[in-house]
Amino acid sequence: MAKKAAKHSPGGTPALVALEAAGVAHTVHPYEHDPASGLGYGLEAAEVLGVDPGRVFKTLVTSVDGALTVAIVPVTGQLDLKALAHAVGGKKAALAEHAAAERATGYVVGGISPLGQRQRLRMVVDATSLGYPTVFVSGGRRGLDVELSPGDLVRLTGAVVAPIART
Repeated sequence: MAKKAAKHSPGGTPALVALEAAGVAHTVHPYEHDPASGLGYGLEAAEVLGVDPGRVFKTLVTSVDGALTVAIVPVTGQLDLKALAHAVGGKKAALAEHAAAERATGYVVGGISPLGQRQRLRMVVDATSLGYPTVFVSGGRRGLDVELSPGDLVRLTGAVVAPIART
């Protein structure tokens, strides 16, 4: 059973402020997040918003050779840590601690957006994103997604595009 979109205003998260400041075409998709859904944030967003889950991307903060690096991968797959390290010329990658991810990005886990982060981190977007006219990423809080073109996502984040996800 699909949930209805939330009626409240999405608020001016740093991600939305960054999109507006850059003049990038985007659509804001607020929805009522259900902490008991059990689907995971991205899959929940896809279900509630009624979109192909392959178009919904999760933002994962990792550490590659000690440097925080953001991986943006489809919620339908998993991050390939070796491929991520290779994409940025590193040797070893691991998921970052939640506290480190939240400090660096300014967002809470489950609502980390690749846009408007507190610190400018290296970013890698999975190559499958380029197969869609638009993709969905977190808008900066749980229950808020933003739809934009993958080209704009890459441009705004300064990301490298590489095959970093596995299904």
